[in-house]
Order: sequence, then structure tokens, then C-alpha cells
Amino acid sequence: MQEVNFIAIDFETATRRRTSICEAGICVVRDGKIAETRSWLLRPEGNYYSYWNIQIHGIRPNDTANAPEFPEIWAKIAEYLKECPVLVAHNAAFDIGCIRHSLEFYNIEKPDITYYCSLRAARKLYNFDCNKLDYLCNQFEIPYGLHHRAGDDAEMCARLFLREIRDAAKCNHENMDFCNGKL
Repeated sequence: MQEVNFIAIDFETATRRRTSICEAGICVVRDGKIAETRSWLLRPEGNYYSYWNIQIHGIRPNDTANAPEFPEIWAKIAEYLKECPVLVAHNAAFDIGCIRHSLEFYNIEKPDITYYCSLRAARKLYNFDCNKLDYLCNQFEIPYGLHHRAGDDAEMCARLFLREIRDAAKCNHENMDFCNGKL
């Protein structure tokens, strides 16, 4: 899968608000191989957390009290996007929504980025009753770490999307037009 290059991304939020990102994770894929996985804790505005969100990811206000805010971490992610302006997310409606809302909230210019959704691809390619990221990874024996931690979920998403490209008999992500959009 040469020339398959993208950045899988995942966000965890402190509340239901898309701008309350408390962790960001990326997994860089170069020439069809995992090249790097990173994650950062972020301090959401007011460092306020919903009980329910804490139950999902386990991140708490004391974990992010001294963490940088979205603009600082977005600048780091944007450096990766200069090399490869293609994102992949599992349930891109959520993750791309986090980006859009946060860019607007912090008055940051929106970059020209194409994105793909591994959830939409799974729904088209497979006939499973469940298309959650951890379930699909279990079905395909894709290794993963802690589900609902951004770096691990980004890497799970990257590995799943590589599988989806292969299963769709597509040579690269650009032919996966049934699951893409523009930021």
C-alpha cells in the first residue's frame, strides 16, 4: 500500500460540548505503515468535566489542570497536516465536529483538509450488527491499548482504515469516496 498516507485522529471531550477537548491523539500513516502515534492532554475551557464523560475515558480535571489549551496542541497537529492534509476518524462527524467547533471558538483559520470516516466505510463494507471501533478491531484481530484514550483510539482507527482500504480492493484512500468529506 505504497502512497497511502494519512493521519488518523481522535478526541476525547470533557463534556458534551465539541469544544471541550481534553485529549487529542494522532496516528501518522506513511506508505501504508504506522509511522508515529502521539497524544496530548488538553485543558478544556474552565477545566470543567461531566461525570458521564469521566466515566467513559477516565480523564479528570486534575489530569488537565496544567495542560495546554487547544490552540497550542492544534499548532502541533497542524505541523503534521502540512506534510499530509488527510485525516481519518472513526465517526468523523464527532471528531471533525470537534475540530470545526474548536477552530471557530478559538478564532483559528480552518485549513484545507480532506477527511475519511472509518465508521462509514465499515457500514458500507461489512455486515456486522455493531460498528464500534473496539468491536471492529476485535473482529479483525487488530491490537489496541486503552479504548477511549485518544492516542490508542487513533492508532486503532488507522489500522482499521488500512484494513478497509484493502478489503474494498482500493489501492489507496483517494478511491474511498463513499466515506470522505472536506473540513
